[in-house]
Amino acid sequence: MTQRKAIRLSDHFDYKRLLRFTGPSILTMIFASIYSIVDGYFVSNYAGAIPFAALNIMMPFLMILAAVGFMFGSGGTALVSLKLGQKKVKEANEIFSLITCVLIAIGLVTSVIGYVITPQVAEILGVTEELRPYSILYARINMVGNTAFMLQHLFQSFLIAAEKPKMGFRVTVAAGVTNIILDFLLVGVLGLGISGAAWATVISQTVGGVIPLVYFMFPNSSVLRLGGLRWNLSALVQTCTNGSSEFLSNASASIVGMLLNRQLLTYMGTNGVAAYGVIMYVNFVFVGIYFGFAMGVSPVISYHYGADNREELRNLFRRCLVLIASAGVILTILAEVFAGLLAKIFVGYNPELYSLTVSGMRIYDLAFVMMGLNVLGSALFTSLSNGKISALLSLIRSVVLQVSLILILPLIFGGQSLWAVVIAVETGTLLVTWRMIVRYRSKYHYY
Repeated sequence: MTQRKAIRLSDHFDYKRLLRFTGPSILTMIFASIYSIVDGYFVSNYAGAIPFAALNIMMPFLMILAAVGFMFGSGGTALVSLKLGQKKVKEANEIFSLITCVLIAIGLVTSVIGYVITPQVAEILGVTEELRPYSILYARINMVGNTAFMLQHLFQSFLIAAEKPKMGFRVTVAAGVTNIILDFLLVGVLGLGISGAAWATVISQTVGGVIPLVYFMFPNSSVLRLGGLRWNLSALVQTCTNGSSEFLSNASASIVGMLLNRQLLTYMGTNGVAAYGVIMYVNFVFVGIYFGFAMGVSPVISYHYGADNREELRNLFRRCLVLIASAGVILTILAEVFAGLLAKIFVGYNPELYSLTVSGMRIYDLAFVMMGLNVLGSALFTSLSNGKISALLSLIRSVVLQVSLILILPLIFGGQSLWAVVIAVETGTLLVTWRMIVRYRSKYHYY
């Protein structure tokens, strides 16, 4: 049997090759989303609605810390891929090594700080006395795996730049299977509840972060390897600037999630938070497809931008638009058709909660048709090393529009309008995103 030729960043990409190259990244994000959901499934079905709501209300806090990993991963990958496109392999590896070491240091510090301030965070989030012990326990155990979680996000991006996207998928599968098995044993069999789910997550994150760390520390078949560390403040600043949109997007989404949970507690009670948790699980998978594609194609765009290959940039931009727009329509239809089934998996044991979840999901899911285009637009400017525009788009989408609408809409239309916030946000962001794409087309020559 003839083995298919490996795809390189320097290749010309048609639809088939683009899907082959980004496919492992898409599968990686889908699987990462699914194994994150497993905690919720076991806690909800084996521990009950209250621990389930406690888990969901603390999740945005945990994701704020993980957002640093996204920032270093996306911003660093753009810079390293750019250097590879310029044939500066030694400098690319030095930057890669520096980024990894700095992220480990940040991860350790934030883990300690996060553990200490967890009770105060719970109070800020409006956690009720009923939810408080479960929320604090879950968050504090997760701090143990925080550094590994950051590294997992970092290496998901760098394995693509190293032309090893399939390895990234295998690592995610290994971490995911670990989480699923441990959730089954610790929560389903031993009945450890929310603490069992937290330890299952920590151990799986360690698997996902340590395996690629070891791979890059030793001689390997990729173009990247850890070693030859050299301090480069300019590279760190550029990494943070390039990845600022991803940090803002993830951090602000977490802050917005905290605000939305607080509003849901006010207008709908604990059931509102639990219903939102289920909707977010579906959102994780579908948005994971968009982020996986963007993560997979970003190093390719950065490479050809660094090589000044304008024809291939135009080719990539056109094909990405077609694929993402098509995916948006398909995913929206699927989400609407299977809303009842998806809700039943998590909260079918509670008719009132099930009904609330389905009604909220059918409204929220309409945003998927536009969401992918906004993710692609932000990733495009990150890939082109224009972190300012990428950050602006994320700021508008994740902070300005969401915060204002979450606060205002319920006052006018009641609590049920909270499910429609995301539709208005994605619509407004898409208008701004397309305006930026048109404005900068002559500078970057992508169409």
